[in-house]
Amino acid sequence: MNIKGLKNLLIKTKTNMAEKSYWELEREREEQEKLNKQLKIKKMVKKIVIGIAAFIALIVLFQSCERIDAGHVGVKVNLYGSGKGVDDVTECTGIVFYNPLSTKIYEFPTYIQHKEYKKTEDADNSFVVNSKDGSEFQVSPIMNYSVKREKVPAIFAKYRRSLPEIEEGFLKTAVYDAFRLATNKYTADELISNRAVFEVEVRRLLEGQLLKEGFIINQFTSNLIYPETFKRSIEAKNNAVQSALRAENEVKTAEAQAKIKIATANGNAQAMLTAAKAEAEANSLKQKTITPMLLQLEWINKWNGKLPETMLGDRSNTMLGLK
Repeated sequence: MNIKGLKNLLIKTKTNMAEKSYWELEREREEQEKLNKQLKIKKMVKKIVIGIAAFIALIVLFQSCERIDAGHVGVKVNLYGSGKGVDDVTECTGIVFYNPLSTKIYEFPTYIQHKEYKKTEDADNSFVVNSKDGSEFQVSPIMNYSVKREKVPAIFAKYRRSLPEIEEGFLKTAVYDAFRLATNKYTADELISNRAVFEVEVRRLLEGQLLKEGFIINQFTSNLIYPETFKRSIEAKNNAVQSALRAENEVKTAEAQAKIKIATANGNAQAMLTAAKAEAEANSLKQKTITPMLLQLEWINKWNGKLPETMLGDRSNTMLGLK
């Protein structure tokens, strides 16, 4: 190989070496970039995990205490383990600490509650009950009640519900049963005629069921609604009574008018009789006072100065046809 060939070979070798170094450097740079990306991802994941853990810790810390306000009884319930159930009752205001993962706090108000079982646009909570004769009555009761403080743990232990849920469950059933039992003792007429007695009976039945469970009734109104058929019957009776009263008034008016007419007629007849008697007496008096002289004077006053046109006989002076 000549010198020129050696030079070319040397140049080619250097070129290959240079190209090889470039690609190796490029690969190393890419690997370093991949490594850097992985490190960044790991750091980011670590930050996210730390953030989530901190967030959960804050939530747990925030939810692990609860304030029991005045007028409430707090019921602390174990959700898991052998102690599951009612564990403690907090009757004072303040902050209660607990583990939210295994414990839950329920608050029961002990002040007076107001509940209405009536028909609304969203739901119909009213009741329909039947009287002894099968008449249907609708009731929309209104109740003010309170819970005995010392009975709160037993109430929750029995029903395992909050107070609003108990209102829609046990209390609603108790109210319906009281109305059902009381209404079934009366016919429709008896119930309406003895409305006050019926109200007392419903409350007696309801208190008998609720007091032993720890509920006190402060005020109760039934809002009893009569059936439509009974309303129509009452309306018909009222109309009949009003018609009878109108007829009686009309009879009394007619009798009064007849009496007035009779009295008027009697008065007129009496007046006519009195006038006739007066005229008769006047005529009698006139007859007694008229004399031939007065008649002759009356004739003279009426004479017109003419002689009579008819003569009776040769010597008669009687004049006829005077006007």
